[in-house]
Amino acid sequence: MIATISSAVLVGVDSTRVSVEVHVSNGLPGFTVVGLPDAAVRESRDRVRAALLSSGLPWPLRRVTVNLAPSGVRKGGAGLDLPIAIGLLVATGELDGQAVDGMAFVGELGLDGSLRGLSGMVVLAEALRHHTLVVPEANAEQARLPDHRGVRAVDHLRPLVECLAGRRPWPSWRRHPSPPPDPQAGRPHTDDCGDLSQVTGQPFARRALEVAAAGGHHLLLVGPPGSGKTMLATRLPGLLPDLDRTTALEVSRIRSVAGLPLPEAGLVVRPPFRAPHHGASPVSMIGGGSAWMRPGEISLAHGGVMFLDEMGEFPTAVLDALRQPLEEGQVRVSRARGTAIFPARLLLIGATNPCPCGEGGLPGACRCSAGSKDRYARRLSGPLLDRFDLAIRVDRPSVDDLISGRAGEGTEAVAGRVAGARLQAARRGVRANAELPGAGLDESAPMADGAAALLELCLRDGTLTARGLHRVRRIARTVADLDGAGNTVQASHVHEALVLRSRRGALLGYEG
Repeated sequence: MIATISSAVLVGVDSTRVSVEVHVSNGLPGFTVVGLPDAAVRESRDRVRAALLSSGLPWPLRRVTVNLAPSGVRKGGAGLDLPIAIGLLVATGELDGQAVDGMAFVGELGLDGSLRGLSGMVVLAEALRHHTLVVPEANAEQARLPDHRGVRAVDHLRPLVECLAGRRPWPSWRRHPSPPPDPQAGRPHTDDCGDLSQVTGQPFARRALEVAAAGGHHLLLVGPPGSGKTMLATRLPGLLPDLDRTTALEVSRIRSVAGLPLPEAGLVVRPPFRAPHHGASPVSMIGGGSAWMRPGEISLAHGGVMFLDEMGEFPTAVLDALRQPLEEGQVRVSRARGTAIFPARLLLIGATNPCPCGEGGLPGACRCSAGSKDRYARRLSGPLLDRFDLAIRVDRPSVDDLISGRAGEGTEAVAGRVAGARLQAARRGVRANAELPGAGLDESAPMADGAAALLELCLRDGTLTARGLHRVRRIARTVADLDGAGNTVQASHVHEALVLRSRRGALLGYEG
């Protein structure tokens, strides 16, 4: 007898539907899985057998063949345990085939028959949204995130079989109650990232941080240890507005696939913040892997901020691998087993010392030779540095600033201006001004006569390239939006954009 059960497996941060076909026939007892299963799927035989026997259900002493269709797609993970077990019960007549019509099953089985939660349930539920989906109780919240209406959550195989047989009702499930309305709903959450008012001094760096948040411009901070680069970077997520519904779903899907916890309310609504260590490998940064396609740090930061502290200590191969994803907003990972596309639209902020000892630029303090300075600076390639729209020098705060303890402007006030600038960008059809197409800048960022003359001067003396011209115009558009200057970009806005987009090679001690 043959039974066919619907399920799904992960492919990167997407999923594909799988038909689990179970055939039980006479012959020597055996259990075979075909259809490109990985090691976890092949081992399902022992988990399913123990789960059935522990639940008081029969294990067929016959020839069992399980086919996972389509056969050309590699299947991985333990989520096919439950559909295989249900298929066996239908194929052996323990369950009526009509009881599982229109249903799909995803879940890992414990040896005692319990159902265990899986990574990536948000994505799996999207592929099976037209079915009544049965999932482990631990995955109920995630399965309902993609507006999936027909979700059944159970915690053990035995009561599941009794529900399918009609001998007991399906267990009820209640959604977590919605939080009461927040009168300060637009206020950024600063519990984790700290408040910008805690940054002492640094008016120029604070301005660069505000422009980066408002326009989605990548920012490079160059300065000696103790100047506050890390403190500035960690305050950036608090300046960003909440994620829109589409991006929130994308971020939640990525976290689900990576096995990271989701908030109690389900969706991730605040921009994520990732700060990988400089010992990260290219695979951990970009994504991929040999067993399954896992999203990397650059995708886990999608919709938010990725902070690379001590950029000069990262391997050159890791840094250069970021160049294409930063330009395209996604990363394509190709392996022998297939290709996966991960979203990677993020705000990158990098911090580095000007030289190996960190004291470069301070008279009499630097202990580095010219050769070591040059080698250190060359770790950051020119094409990577060109991805940073903003690059500034961050010096240590003055003694007067440290002693006075005067608090600067707080996150709430700055975030209000950032939200206003983002709203202006949305009216132009983009999420942030950094995404404005170059061909439409004359319409979205019209220049006053003085602003156009200043840009022409920079082009003629060679301090600005054609690509740099577009980037400066986008930055100037952001500065104008923050200042509430209307539609036209003035010369003062272009001047500030040019200052913020300094010569990055000169900041690191070489001309490049």
